[in-house]
Amino acid sequence: MKRILCALLSLLALTVLAGCGGPQQEAPSSSSAAPFAVIHDAMGRDVELAKKPERIVVTSASFLEPLHEVGGDVVGRPDSKTKMPDYAKDKASVGKVYQIDVEKVLACEPDLVILNKGMNEKLVGTLEQNGIKTLVLDMKSYDDVKAEVRALAEVTGEREKGEALIASMDEKIADVLTKIPAEPRRVSIIHSTNQGLTVQLDGSIAGCTANLLGWQNVASGTAPLEKNPDAAPYSLETLVEQNPEAIFITSMGDMAEAKAGMDRLMQENPAWQTITAVKEGRVYYLPQDLFLLSPGIHYPEAVETMAKCLYPEAFAK
Repeated sequence: MKRILCALLSLLALTVLAGCGGPQQEAPSSSSAAPFAVIHDAMGRDVELAKKPERIVVTSASFLEPLHEVGGDVVGRPDSKTKMPDYAKDKASVGKVYQIDVEKVLACEPDLVILNKGMNEKLVGTLEQNGIKTLVLDMKSYDDVKAEVRALAEVTGEREKGEALIASMDEKIADVLTKIPAEPRRVSIIHSTNQGLTVQLDGSIAGCTANLLGWQNVASGTAPLEKNPDAAPYSLETLVEQNPEAIFITSMGDMAEAKAGMDRLMQENPAWQTITAVKEGRVYYLPQDLFLLSPGIHYPEAVETMAKCLYPEAFAK
């Protein structure tokens, strides 16, 4: 009887201890749940998104198409000189791409702002102080654009759409390459502004496009300008020594004016006439929307545009 009584008392004591906060297995905390996505951005950050963003603002119009292609939408976008897609025309404006209005961004009540590296990353601190997640993406090279598409597909949770879009771009570029001779043409890329001329390096959009075509940029390896890693100082003497087979010219100004100015320059200085590209009439002017503003998912069009300059017959219908 005593044994039974002791056992009952022991059981009662354990029950009381449990009720008073003894060791118990806690339910998993919701804060330990896996994030919706972790995205490595162009600033080297791992940006964690707890859930799928529902209100996105972009600070470059070049983000609109790739985001749309992977199932995303925006509540705010910048003004743009290029044609605005119909699905973005009625969205709130947050100012010009070089002058983003932070107050307008905040008024959109975004849960994610996608910023363009090289122009808008200075806004990261202000936005994150206001509790808004930021993602900084780069869009110069073709590899940048593919990384951008993958990042945006992570934002929307549509990874398969992102990979399908990249595969489509790769296929279009490969198709262009099958149409032209596999010969390493030597080219120079010159950027014309009111302040003068600079030479575009491999990191520029046109430089990257030439590389995709398998051509050699004669300025490759030249020391860049201090404030522009994608350009180098222009020197006619150096250009004559390099003697490119083709010269491509970009300009943010009126293309007709830029062409008239370059024509005068080439006629006034006989040294230009010693360059193979000038002597044989292979000087070409590239459209700004594909070679100065990011072509984004239209990189295959940039590749085809440059290829058509040297091999127009390959693309004749």
